[in-house]
Amino acid sequence: MTKRALVTGVTGQDGSYLAELLLDKGYEVHGVQRRHSTICTERIENILGAKNFYLHYGDLSDSCNLANLVRETQPDEIYNLAAQSHVGISFEVPEYTAEVTGVGTIKFLEAVRQVKPDAKFYQASTSELFGGIPETAPQSETTPFHPRSPYGAAKLYAYWITVNYREAYGIFACNGILFNHESPRRGVEFVTRKITLAVAKIISGKQEKLSLGNLNAKRDWGFAGDYVQGMWLILQRGKPDDYVLATGETHTVREFVEAAFREAGIEIKWRGAGLDEKGFDAKTGKVLVDVDAKYFRPAEVDLLLGDPAKAERELGWRRRVTFAELVKIMVAADLEKFI
Repeated sequence: MTKRALVTGVTGQDGSYLAELLLDKGYEVHGVQRRHSTICTERIENILGAKNFYLHYGDLSDSCNLANLVRETQPDEIYNLAAQSHVGISFEVPEYTAEVTGVGTIKFLEAVRQVKPDAKFYQASTSELFGGIPETAPQSETTPFHPRSPYGAAKLYAYWITVNYREAYGIFACNGILFNHESPRRGVEFVTRKITLAVAKIISGKQEKLSLGNLNAKRDWGFAGDYVQGMWLILQRGKPDDYVLATGETHTVREFVEAAFREAGIEIKWRGAGLDEKGFDAKTGKVLVDVDAKYFRPAEVDLLLGDPAKAERELGWRRRVTFAELVKIMVAADLEKFI
């Protein structure tokens, strides 16, 4: 029989890649999107109208809606990817982040428990749980949590309530603790996409320079298309468990900037330090990158580095796209828009 999946956040980066993967595997996919006054389906334009793909309106803040969605779709697998997922913005809207990203998860799990307790449930967890405490790196499933943002704290509640419903009610509920994963579909407010988009705009004469915050922040960056494969594999196991998905290598924001400009034929040279640091075009001497204090967070996460050994061993999951290939893919996609 055809498997049926319910995917929240289907119009986002991860949701769109996951929907494509599931359709390729023969699933009937029911995607959930929030109601907007503008069209927000650009990431799933290629599958709109596809056989076995259906869109529903919903919101993690509405428990009645969630129960109705589970009742109507009767999913075999549920992927809860929806959230207020921007770390920086979570400091500006902490209560909303807690309500949707944290409490929304228990509303969903309760709907599963009451309506479809045999459904497999995937919760999108995050490396922000760890808080980037340097002495804990590399971070694995056994590393102590120390979130340093309202987003991380909300995701911490979502993580533990998922574990609790697994242990208390026997629900096949799993956490995927995913480290940073990017793509050309990444939102423009995220630093990687902000960088690659700025490179394309600077090359095309539509932007003068790129302003960033903490250039020294280190992240474990992978390709989102690889990570949704891991999500699916987590729910195919014989028993529910939690897994870290990561590349096992880390790069600074500064390195990402250098790699992105290099893809466009520009070498960046740095001068200064702290707020006075600037990145210059090595050939022309023009300032292309500077630092702006407004992009620093109240509590910085300095280092995120994941240990994917458990996922590699038990799931057979491997990241396929390297850091250099990821940057190349993202820059090429944005250059195509402007050149």
